[in-house]
Amino acid sequence: MTFGFSRDDVEGRMMGAYLELGLLPRNPFDVVDFDGVGELVRLGTARGRATRPTLKVGVCGEHGGDPESIAMFYDAGLDYVSCSPFRVPVARLAAAQSVLAAAAPKAT
Repeated sequence: MTFGFSRDDVEGRMMGAYLELGLLPRNPFDVVDFDGVGELVRLGTARGRATRPTLKVGVCGEHGGDPESIAMFYDAGLDYVSCSPFRVPVARLAAAQSVLAAAAPKAT
């Protein structure tokens, strides 16, 4: 609820206008806002693990099956994502790509 939107109230009636007018770059129900929500995820993960280093952190729902969001969750140090069954193949591929991207040598 970072934006305070209820999917039932906003997505069908106002989200299209918000996106068309450029008020939001993307539908927040589809892709995590990296700067705002992503920072809260990183902060919460870091603070939780500062208290309990073995804390398992994950996310479930639509964002757990979105490749761009999965990359952000991986970078934030989350342990897992969970999503609906039809999104699992894409989520597994995105998770593997995130691991490979992190392991790749950085260009200098």
